[in-house]
Amino acid sequence: MSRSKWKGPYLNKNIAKNLQQSKKSYKKLIVSRNSVILPTFIDKTFEVYNGKKFNEILVTEEMIGHKFGEFSATRKRFVFKDKKKTKK
Repeated sequence: MSRSKWKGPYLNKNIAKNLQQSKKSYKKLIVSRNSVILPTFIDKTFEVYNGKKFNEILVTEEMIGHKFGEFSATRKRFVFKDKKKTKK
């Protein structure tokens, strides 16, 4: 279920405050993964927290309307281990 249109997109208060202050003097750290990417974020890099570290993300036009958390994976990819060969 999506958010109501009359409410508008969700954006964390800290992100909005940091964007209004100074655009170059702070690091754009995003801990709120459920904030929506807005058109004003195009061609800017953000660091999104995945629970362990911050992943750097460059926002493009295709990302508008999606959430920051969609572009920062929280789980590692599963890789099968190689079996050791036994001598006969």
